[in-house]
Amino acid sequence: MSDDEDGPSGEPYFAERPRSATAPRELRFLYRGELVSFRVDAGVFAAHGLDPGTALLIENLALRPTDRVLDLGCGWGPVGVAAAKAARDGRVTLTEVNRRAARLARDNLARNGVRNAEVRVGRLFEPVAGESFDVVATNPPYRAGRDLVLELLRTAPAHLTPGGRLVMVGKGSQGIRFYQAWLGANWEGSVSVLARGSGYRVLEARRPGAAPPRARRSSAAG
Repeated sequence: MSDDEDGPSGEPYFAERPRSATAPRELRFLYRGELVSFRVDAGVFAAHGLDPGTALLIENLALRPTDRVLDLGCGWGPVGVAAAKAARDGRVTLTEVNRRAARLARDNLARNGVRNAEVRVGRLFEPVAGESFDVVATNPPYRAGRDLVLELLRTAPAHLTPGGRLVMVGKGSQGIRFYQAWLGANWEGSVSVLARGSGYRVLEARRPGAAPPRARRSSAAG
């Protein structure tokens, strides 16, 4: 499934409870030299494999080991798993409105030995009300409509630490240039293009301010 397609019979992948029959399959790919394994299913975003936009997003997150990361709209969890392995001394929260996708994401965290992450179910930032993160990463559900994506952009700053970053991916047919211009006109902070590839852009919108340095968590010997 491409990144902007719906599920079988036109069912949107951002439906809370997909009605399509399950058709699970296994995926494997390399991340930083490590083989990672995922279970995917029908009725969720990118059910046939990692889409190029999400792959470009993962490649350009540039996380610190101690970052607190929010994977907003996690699908079956590729961004969240990658973020948890990169921010090994931090914490990753994955959120998803699609309950089937959320179950897959939990399973995929476990099968990849990820212990510094959790999955919560809910719409946009509702599952993390009152919380803030160093990085919010998202491949938004563009097919849900412009109003929803703009709501995401408007509410993101309240969930970022000082100097925190919103990192999002999209392509021309999804209106990424429109959202880039909207951020440039409305975001109180810097907006830049981190990467381009296969028609996609990865945008970074940084909240003003500087995050205080984090003490590195010591690890037990052995």
